[in-house]
Amino acid sequence: MSRTITLTHALDQSGLTSQARSVPAGQDVSPAADVSRYAHPNFLCSEPGAGGFTTFSFTAFTGREPEPQTPLAVYEDRALDREHLEAIRTQYRVARILWSKARLRDRAVPVLRTAAPLWEAWEAAHTTLTAVFREFWETPDNRWRSQLLRLGDAETAALDAARAWDAVAGQLAALAEEHASAVEYEHELALTTVASEIGIDASAWLIGAVNEYGDGVWVTDTPLARQAHTEIGVQRGRLRDVADLAGDREPV
Repeated sequence: MSRTITLTHALDQSGLTSQARSVPAGQDVSPAADVSRYAHPNFLCSEPGAGGFTTFSFTAFTGREPEPQTPLAVYEDRALDREHLEAIRTQYRVARILWSKARLRDRAVPVLRTAAPLWEAWEAAHTTLTAVFREFWETPDNRWRSQLLRLGDAETAALDAARAWDAVAGQLAALAEEHASAVEYEHELALTTVASEIGIDASAWLIGAVNEYGDGVWVTDTPLARQAHTEIGVQRGRLRDVADLAGDREPV
């Protein structure tokens, strides 16, 4: 299966647009036809179109190939004029975008499958935490200590679930960062899109920037764990306020 992308030959900022049409292999009417010895192994052809656009066709990338890089020999070849050089560089730019998207899919899919049940576990733990706290509204005074024990257990479960999520979210953040560094911003493939392709709704997932995750030395409070700590702190603050209003000298 081939992959076809349309790119403005002048390398402006209008972006890439996938094309449904197919261009037969070997039919190359762009300037790159004169420099075929420098073509990327996956390159099939390029074809000029209306509006200054050029369509580039490649065989499908797996994402396991080496990162496409313009051959150094191109810059040393005195036989190439500026137009030829630009055509080669554009070809490799498109190849790198397609390769990076394939690489993200290849590497992210197994992590996304691992992540899905961990997010569900967090949502369940968070729902329990919220419900246990709300039960204080209906808990008699003589049952508060037992309810506090239940709240402590719910807090521990929520924090454990948050930390487990952050561990896998850090992996996803690293993959997204690596992908972003290989393509221009407007051509990035979102993790939510990859997840949707395999039937996973990741729209609500909390995945922070890669620098928000660490080895536990420089970064100890990762995004979801930080959110859980904040919520727990607010809940405990409410309980302390009640204890203070009730004249209870023992800390909550």
